[in-house]
Amino acid sequence: MIIIQETLISDAVVQEQFVCDLLRCKGACCEEGDFGAPLEEVELQQIQDNLEGIKPFMTDVGRRLLITEGFVEPDDFNHPVTTTLNGRDCIFATRENGILGCAIEKAWKAGKSDFQKPISCHLYPIRIHHYPNYEAVNYHEWDICSPACENGKALKMPVYKFLKTPLIRKYGKEWYEQLEAAAQQL
Repeated sequence: MIIIQETLISDAVVQEQFVCDLLRCKGACCEEGDFGAPLEEVELQQIQDNLEGIKPFMTDVGRRLLITEGFVEPDDFNHPVTTTLNGRDCIFATRENGILGCAIEKAWKAGKSDFQKPISCHLYPIRIHHYPNYEAVNYHEWDICSPACENGKALKMPVYKFLKTPLIRKYGKEWYEQLEAAAQQL
């Protein structure tokens, strides 16, 4: 376990290897699982503020669901997650050439939104668990990501290096530099 500021980082974040392989997994993380994407409280307003720019990138079914259900629902612990279609696909999931993508991210790339995507999606396969005095930063191992694990091993890319940009987005550059130093010690 690595401790940096108010975070406890699992050794697996440093030791496991991972690089997404969308051609093989087809973006399955956008439709698999028990709930939609976990959302931080601040992200609720960010998504709301950018919805008009995001809507054109959503599927017709997603836009209809947005009208009837909204974009957020509670999980079993009453934490906010994105609404899902039929209990599977994230409301913001899009499909292009058989690969799932994100309407929020597409809007951001097109300059129609200033919100990139939920940090939980950007950080995947890292999952953050919030506790009163700290956050646990854990590697989430899932069989649908086995192509990413194979790809990471072939490229010798640790999870934390693959996720450098979102980790800096979440915790800052100084935090990430401390993580790099700790990883070298392991």
